[in-house]
Amino acid sequence: MAVLMFLPALIFQPKFLDLAFGVALAGFLVLEIIRVWRVWPLGQLVHQFMNAFTDHRDSDLLIVSHFSLLLGCALPIWMSSGFNDRPLAPFAGILSLGIGDTMASMVGHKYGVLRWSKTGKKTVEGTAAGITSVLAACSVLLPLLATTGYIFTQHWLSLLIAVTVSGLLEAYTAQLDNAFIPLVFYSLLCL
Repeated sequence: MAVLMFLPALIFQPKFLDLAFGVALAGFLVLEIIRVWRVWPLGQLVHQFMNAFTDHRDSDLLIVSHFSLLLGCALPIWMSSGFNDRPLAPFAGILSLGIGDTMASMVGHKYGVLRWSKTGKKTVEGTAAGITSVLAACSVLLPLLATTGYIFTQHWLSLLIAVTVSGLLEAYTAQLDNAFIPLVFYSLLCL
């Protein structure tokens, strides 16, 4: 869903997407303040609604899942000042969270046998699917960006290294927020 919403906006209206991410972040902050402080009349209602979407990273006090997903997609876009000589850098969050994590989860859940650790849920098959899917998406996205006039200077070796390292790091650091891996991917793409 994130890919379908954010990818066209990032290609054709990146400034508007910057604004939309900022408004969404402000909205999340306001809702979290209302929820934590139990501001009448919405506090309890917002608390009940948002508790339905919590995961293991959220504490009793703060719910950070929605922030980390939003920031995971938004920070690479905000950090890249438009499209530079690394045209995939702004797409790092959308690619790693919207495509890589999704495929890793689906394949790992359905076909995963080899676990990275005895206690973890991450599988080698899921990680391989996540890395492969991001590389496949890049192979489609780069020619598309070239047709819209963006400069193509991305070297496939650096792209392969960036995708592989961020995919392996995501498998190894299952407890980290979702915003961390896109930033690693972004940083490696900018090298």
